[in-house]
Amino acid sequence: MTTANPEQSRTAGRSTAPGWFTVLREALDRPLTSYYLLLGASALLLTIGLIMVLSASSVYSFENTGDSYTVVKRQLLWVAIGLPTAWLVSRLPQRFFRRLVWPGYVVSLVLLVLTAKFGVDINGNKNWLPLGPVVIQPAEIAKVALILWAAHVYARKDRRLGDLHHVLMPVVPGMLLATGLVVLGHDLGTALVLFAIMLGMLWVVGAPARFFGLCLSIVGVVVIFLASTSPERLARITNFADPFKDFHDTGWQPAHGLYALSTGGWFGQGIGASQQKWGDLPEAHTDFIFAVLGEELGLVGTLLVIALFLTIAFAAIRVARDTKDPFVRYATFGIVVWLMGQMMINIGMVLALLPVIGIPLPLVSYGGSSLVPTLAALGLVIGFARREPEAARALAQKRRARSAGLAAGRVPGQGR
Repeated sequence: MTTANPEQSRTAGRSTAPGWFTVLREALDRPLTSYYLLLGASALLLTIGLIMVLSASSVYSFENTGDSYTVVKRQLLWVAIGLPTAWLVSRLPQRFFRRLVWPGYVVSLVLLVLTAKFGVDINGNKNWLPLGPVVIQPAEIAKVALILWAAHVYARKDRRLGDLHHVLMPVVPGMLLATGLVVLGHDLGTALVLFAIMLGMLWVVGAPARFFGLCLSIVGVVVIFLASTSPERLARITNFADPFKDFHDTGWQPAHGLYALSTGGWFGQGIGASQQKWGDLPEAHTDFIFAVLGEELGLVGTLLVIALFLTIAFAAIRVARDTKDPFVRYATFGIVVWLMGQMMINIGMVLALLPVIGIPLPLVSYGGSSLVPTLAALGLVIGFARREPEAARALAQKRRARSAGLAAGRVPGQGR
């Protein structure tokens, strides 16, 4: 009887059984991977968002309307509008959007001007515009319009982007104009998101590094100046690092957000079991929904949400990297910068790493003005992913196989 060499057995095991890394790489190399990652991560975030809006808003809804489901019903209405919009956007041809980019840019500027002049002031920010029975936030619409407009301009000048003049004009003045109109409404948080989008677009088209240093220096001075014009905003900025220093005033919201996160532990108190939503935590279902999520779902839940956002970013960057169409590349990257930048600012606020500047968590926080444009933007990226040549062929093969299976099932005597 012969005894096998242990080293040979280990070598044979390695050669016959592929490692987890090889399996993962093969899965990522499939043509529909980006499409399914975008679709799955977006759907999971939206589902988690609906659950958390229901939980975080129940007390607020009951106190204000006598019905614990008032806010989540409104959110479901916005979802019912946003999902068909996302589906339609994912199916429309690219040329349709490119025809509308200039009108969309002009309309967004008009809405921002109307907001600065006739907008409704809520919590110190004049960023809401009443349109009949509906009150919208035009800055959220402007984010999508600006990204598509800049992507269209850069795509048309793709071969001339080695010249700094073509990199800057007209995108930088156009975006700064929109950002300035948002600043007129004292919405510093949205202005920072628009500025991040502008820097992201400039980076992807190859703007020189010294330009970013200059931009960051200018925006730092402007932010400090704008903060100094509002005592409340200045207090929030100076106290954000230690919210407990002014616990009963400007530190109240971030301090209770930290309380919520700290009591969540590893696995949370359970859905619906948040204590901070009972009046102690302002904006529990909007800007600070991540704190309630951490209290009810724990560290595991918060890490899951962050992982889903990173999955969207990973899949979208794959689409932008693999495409040969400059418009798809620039538009996809701009949407990634918008969503990831807004996510980081919101979570930074809740963790007291950034001042409280009123930014919702995409797909999770309550609000139709944010949710519908976000779903439309994700629908656009999902459409880009499914129209990639290899992905389109794979989807066509799946449809043919499904049709063949259905036809076979209709043959008399088959499947009985």
